[in-house]
Amino acid sequence: MIAWINFIVMLVSALLFSYFYVKSVGPAVLEKKIGKIAYPKCAIYRLIALIFEIITCINYIVYFFYPLPVPFPQTFPWDWWISALIATLIAIPGGYLFGKGMKDAGEETMIVKKEHTLYGGIYKKIRHPQAAGELTLWWVIAFFLNSPFLALLSFIWIPIFYLFCWAEEKDLIIRYGEEYLRYRRNTGFIIPRRNKSR
Repeated sequence: MIAWINFIVMLVSALLFSYFYVKSVGPAVLEKKIGKIAYPKCAIYRLIALIFEIITCINYIVYFFYPLPVPFPQTFPWDWWISALIATLIAIPGGYLFGKGMKDAGEETMIVKKEHTLYGGIYKKIRHPQAAGELTLWWVIAFFLNSPFLALLSFIWIPIFYLFCWAEEKDLIIRYGEEYLRYRRNTGFIIPRRNKSR
């Protein structure tokens, strides 16, 4: 019973995380409807999204202790240390991208402000380093918990994080116009673009 409750809470919190995150990246669209209070409102949406993301992470951990009673292997067929090594190998580049993206975005990571300009640093190479790094979190947790079910389930985050980035870019085009379109043409989505030789 606890396993099913945890799984349902996991799905609901993942949906709510997705819903509030998408709302948080649309301040320019929202501003057209409600004015300048759209930006602080989107910051609140971002905070709510973070709370639901943390709940989802906790559900992943609870799943380790209360897995669903389904005919699926509870652990990988190798020793735990191999899974921990895989998790670490995923966490290092993912953590770097996420951390560098947060540093270079500054307070805009959590507090959406109208007067914010386009970011520098790693954002000169890729447009969504935080999303790329954060996406890996789900496999890091799954492998540290040695759970094939959670590793497989984590693939649902790929289209969800793509949706996050798409929604954010739609709003950034409204916020920054041609400047953002030019930036988008010259900068890779999550993989750096190779400079064309002149």
